[in-house]
Amino acid sequence: MSPRTLALLLLSASSLPAQVTLTEAPVTIPTYLAGPPDKNPMFYTGRTYQGAKGMVYPYALQDTLTDVKENKTYTQVCLENEYIKVCVLPELGGRIFEAVDKTNGYNFFYKQSVIKPALIGMLGAWISGGVEWNIPHHHRASSFLPVLYRKIDNPDGSKSIAVGEMELRDRLRWAVTLTLRPGSSLLEAKVTALNATPVQNSLLYFANVAVHTNENYQVIFPPSTQFATQHAKREFARWPIADTVYNGIDFTKGVDVSLWKNHPSSISMFAWNDSDDWLAGYDHGKHAGTLHVADHHQVPGKKFFTWGTGPGGQLWDKILSDTDGPYLELMVGAWSDNQPDYSWLQPYETKSITEYWYPFQSIGGAKNATKDAAVNLEVKDNQLHLGFHATSSFKQARATLTAGDKELFSKLIDIDPAHPFTVTLPLPELSESLTATLTANNRTLVSNRSPGRQSGVSGQS
Repeated sequence: MSPRTLALLLLSASSLPAQVTLTEAPVTIPTYLAGPPDKNPMFYTGRTYQGAKGMVYPYALQDTLTDVKENKTYTQVCLENEYIKVCVLPELGGRIFEAVDKTNGYNFFYKQSVIKPALIGMLGAWISGGVEWNIPHHHRASSFLPVLYRKIDNPDGSKSIAVGEMELRDRLRWAVTLTLRPGSSLLEAKVTALNATPVQNSLLYFANVAVHTNENYQVIFPPSTQFATQHAKREFARWPIADTVYNGIDFTKGVDVSLWKNHPSSISMFAWNDSDDWLAGYDHGKHAGTLHVADHHQVPGKKFFTWGTGPGGQLWDKILSDTDGPYLELMVGAWSDNQPDYSWLQPYETKSITEYWYPFQSIGGAKNATKDAAVNLEVKDNQLHLGFHATSSFKQARATLTAGDKELFSKLIDIDPAHPFTVTLPLPELSESLTATLTANNRTLVSNRSPGRQSGVSGQS
């Protein structure tokens, strides 16, 4: 083989994206042991659970906890490529236990260093962290129980982990298939629910996504969101600046409720928004965050929950973790925009949705997001800050900013998940709307239209 041929082969190989690996291995995690399940069948005690009957049978109650902490070995199944690593624990409800952005070390889902159950689940024992699949009820009965799993090699080079089960109380079959592709930081989740009975059954699906939070953390609902609402839509607050009493908390002086630090006690807020396909959370101290994208016609639910910063929240931090600190839940729901608003599965009906998560960094937040990219545009210190983040590599992409028909900025850039693009520009003396766009391969990856200077392009409060 000639040196030139060898060089061409090496160049060709180096231009290919790294492959996805799919591994299964034991992992040892310090665990507070739960006591044995109750041997006596518990049918129904009149307990309700977030709008659902707290029916237990044929499951067993798991309401005995201990303070005994031991190292315990679990089976961990991981997807990994050059950008992210995602690990699942089938023995603990099939939840995502770890998801790390390898480009900066950021855990874009909450990573527990310990398994520490508390009496929160429908059967009792429940753990926080990662991503919990809540189907057909919130904190479903089997959240702390083993589920079936399967590893899949796909023809296109992607790999998948499928988790699922048959829910014993109403014979619902459900599965979540997680897929990672070469050269992409996008984690795909296909969620399928099948009613295997000749009668209709109720259905609720919310993915309970935990993220690490602190005084720099901000929940980002799409800019068109003007109100947040409570469970069952029984009260509303303006978003992001609340100015009423909500959930018994006095926000009448005007409080930015998108910031975790401004919540003294536990609270839930659902976005009153039926027109956008994404939501996000962003740590302004770590300059990194988590984005979710899905078709809002099928996945309208956007919610956050926090235990709060006060004594009650600090107590729950100790109950559910040893050293990992507070978390916030960025929940997303299909077929319903609220809890406990149930939808229905007709006899033998199947419903399915696809949703996506990815980490993003260094752009200060988000004003719009797609599967391909996220954009942020805001004013700080009388300057205009523009940023784009992409979920795969795009060579010679074009970043533009226009005011009406006038082009304010245009540049060809190379962008990938490890290298976002940011630029600071003079604030234009214009009243027209500003449009930021990222294009590549003759298509728009993401675009956002923001108000002009007269209306303001807001940043973090």
